[in-house]
Amino acid sequence: MSIILGPNRYGKAENRVVRIYRDSPRHEIHDISVSTALRGDFARAHLAGDQLNVLPTDTQKQTAYSFAKEKGLLSIESYGLDLATHFVDTVEPVHNARVEIEEFAWQRVLVDGSEHDHTWVRRGQEVRTAAITVEGMGADRRSWVIGGLKDLVILKSTGSEFAGFMQDPYTLLQPTSDRVMATSLTAGWRFATTDADWEATYAGIKQVLVSQFATVHSLALQQTLFEMGRAVLEAFPVIAEVRLSAPNKHHFLYDLSPFGVANDNEVYHAADRPYGLIQATVLHDDAADAGPAWDSYTGLV
Repeated sequence: MSIILGPNRYGKAENRVVRIYRDSPRHEIHDISVSTALRGDFARAHLAGDQLNVLPTDTQKQTAYSFAKEKGLLSIESYGLDLATHFVDTVEPVHNARVEIEEFAWQRVLVDGSEHDHTWVRRGQEVRTAAITVEGMGADRRSWVIGGLKDLVILKSTGSEFAGFMQDPYTLLQPTSDRVMATSLTAGWRFATTDADWEATYAGIKQVLVSQFATVHSLALQQTLFEMGRAVLEAFPVIAEVRLSAPNKHHFLYDLSPFGVANDNEVYHAADRPYGLIQATVLHDDAADAGPAWDSYTGLV
């Protein structure tokens, strides 16, 4: 039985790039963490230590910083496409380039009731994400773009049930017709195109996800996730597939009876672990092959 080298890739992870636009007195800021990974003809590096085909990870880092100026950083999806395409087109041994990006939002400081032109505070909601994969040359070129978000913590105090579930001798959980439902949502959406209004689509999808979470009377978190994904696909024809991951951030009614105090669904213990983890994929039945689009995309099925 022989031993061979399997799939492999290499790159530079978590480059913190901050791009400030100073074209006018009102500055703009984009703050990202970008990771690159290259696949290709790198077998000799593993088998013989031969680095001839290896573009240094430091070079990948330098390219990421330079492209923030050369190509711009107005949308993480377009920036990622530019970066991945560059590696496939200009580095001969590279057959496939993967770029994953997280964007950290900033909010303008208010001074005397007006937004300041060049001062911000970190905005503490979700982290915006993108994953871009480019492979092949010419007519064989294929590209995939996934937009997304993570750490979107959302809670509703009613409008959620959990009953009628399977039970066995180890089941202690009691059914409920009114519970707190909360999660820290991770979501990704695969574009059917590489030419979209990235900013408007992100804002619109986030609004749809939040609205569905709020308004769907939930009989199960699974049902809520499906309705969220379906609503995104119905509202945005440029999206082929949605993947959602939702840890159930449990809130347990706290027993105040030892103190002679009634607790009518008002005081809870917020448990951080263990937690239920619900994941779902929602897609058009004729959605195109996803190829390596979701490769290593953290937290999603």
